[in-house]
Amino acid sequence: MHRSLVLYSEPADPDHFRDYYVNKHLPLVMKWPGLLAWRYSFDVAAIEGEAPYFAVFEADFADAAAMHAARASPQGRRVAADVVNYATGGLVVIHYPVRDGIG
Repeated sequence: MHRSLVLYSEPADPDHFRDYYVNKHLPLVMKWPGLLAWRYSFDVAAIEGEAPYFAVFEADFADAAAMHAARASPQGRRVAADVVNYATGGLVVIHYPVRDGIG
């Protein structure tokens, strides 16, 4: 599995971010081809001190090729173009292969 992780910094208008993200952006994300699972949170906390991020989003794909294909698709381009409508504080996008561990 391959994961895309988006870390959002504090936006200028947190209420607008939450409303737009849930009601307009996530419906676009759900149409990504090859998307296996997704999750998000606005309740980002640090173990110590203040969290450097306002929100987090994760998207899982079968592999890196599937993630890259989704991002390059017309729907993926719509998702990317929509970010300016709510993420006024900026964001960091990273991706990586997920490896299972044993406790």
